[in-house]
Amino acid sequence: MLPSTDPPFATTLLIRDTCLCLHVQRAARALARRYDEALRPVGLTSGQFSLLMSLNRPEPPNMAQVAALLALDRTTLTANLKPLERRGFVDVLRGEKDKRRRSLALTPSGRCALVAAIPIWQQTHECLGALLANSSPDRLRADLRALS
Repeated sequence: MLPSTDPPFATTLLIRDTCLCLHVQRAARALARRYDEALRPVGLTSGQFSLLMSLNRPEPPNMAQVAALLALDRTTLTANLKPLERRGFVDVLRGEKDKRRRSLALTPSGRCALVAAIPIWQQTHECLGALLANSSPDRLRADLRALS
């Protein structure tokens, strides 16, 4: 006899109510929508803002460093860089010794975009923090870092 092909509805409810992956994904999408809306006046998405911020360093990071920080594979990072390159916000620099090695640098336009976006990020961040007033945002960040 073959097992039933229909999972029990009770299992669906259990997963809906307890699955960490589902709840983190839903929260991530909701947060991204809020930041996307807030950053729209400066022409950035939340992902683009995070990518530009990851390049704001004393020395240009290489692709692997940025990919690791943002938890992206290199192909996705390359795809996300293209619109920022076209807009003149990012320069991809070839290595002097190894031409296959690429570093990523903010351009002056990219720095200006960040300067315009940071106050918007700060205001949005404070508003979201207020939503968590009865819990601990620091604890949430620590828990999320543990999962990543």
